[in-house]
Amino acid sequence: MKILLTGKNGQVGFELQRALAPLGEIAAVDHQECDLSNPDAVRQLIADLKPQVIINPAAYTAVDKAESEPALAYAVNAVAPGVLGEAAARLGALVIHYSTDYVFDGSKDGAYREDDTPNPQSVYGQSKLAGEQALQASGADHLIFRTSWVFGAHGGNFAKTMLRLAAERDALNIVADQFGAPTSAALLADVTAQILGQYQHQGRADFPFGLYHLVAAGCTTWHEYAQTVIRAAQAAGRPLKLSADDVQPIATRDYPLPAPRPANSRLDTGKLRQTFGLELPAWQDGLAHVLQQIL
Repeated sequence: MKILLTGKNGQVGFELQRALAPLGEIAAVDHQECDLSNPDAVRQLIADLKPQVIINPAAYTAVDKAESEPALAYAVNAVAPGVLGEAAARLGALVIHYSTDYVFDGSKDGAYREDDTPNPQSVYGQSKLAGEQALQASGADHLIFRTSWVFGAHGGNFAKTMLRLAAERDALNIVADQFGAPTSAALLADVTAQILGQYQHQGRADFPFGLYHLVAAGCTTWHEYAQTVIRAAQAAGRPLKLSADDVQPIATRDYPLPAPRPANSRLDTGKLRQTFGLELPAWQDGLAHVLQQIL
C-alpha cells in the first residue's frame, strides 16, 4: 500500500513511521511539507501522491492557545479532515484520523461509549468534533480513533514535564479530580497498524469502518500519574529534588486554565476490542516502557 502520513514529527506520527513500515510505502510529511491549514496545498499533495491510505495524526493540540486562536484551530482540526476525506473519496482511499476525549463534557459517571452525545466545552474539543463530522460527511472510507492523555518517548508530554519539574522543584501540586487513561503513542501506532493490516488482508467489502475509542486499559488521575512517573525516576537513580510524597493533590478549581478540561475522560474500548479482536494493555505498561527509554 502507498500510505500518506501527516504530522511525522509529532508523538503519534513518529511512532506510526515505525509501526506502518511493514505494510507498504510511507510518504511521511511534516507541517512544512503539508500545511493542513491550506486546503489547496493538501488537495495538491494528495493528487500528486495518489495514496491508498491517508493517516492523519497531525492536529492543532495547544488546548489553551486555541481559545484565542479559534480560526487556526478550526482550519487544522475541523476543515482539514473534511478536505482529506473529500480527496480520499475521489481516489477510493481510506482515511484514518485521530480525535479526543475533549469532545465530551466529562459529566458522565462511567466510561464514554462511541454513541454517547458529544458536548465539547473548549474550542479545541469543538474543533476536533467538527473534524470528525467533516470526515464522516466526506463520503470517504474512514476510521476515527478517539484517544486521551497521549504520551511518548518522542515529543513533549505530561510525563516529561513531571520529570523536569521534579528535578527543579521541592514540591508540586497536581490535579487529582480528573480521570482518564494515559495512552502511549506507541500503542496508538501499533493498534493502527494491526487494524490496517486487517484492512489490507480483508479489503473494503464489509470492513467495519467508523468511529472507535482507543485508549490503554485502566484509569488514573493526573496526580497518581505524576507520582508513578516520579517513583520510576527515583528507582532509575535520576537525581530529583522531590519524592512522590511531595506531589500534593489539588482540585481543578485550584488550577484555573483558559480551556476547561473534562473531569471524566474515560473511554469505553469494548467496540474496538470486540470488532478487531485486540487486547489493550494497562496504561502502566505503556508508561513503564516509555520511561525506560527516557530514563
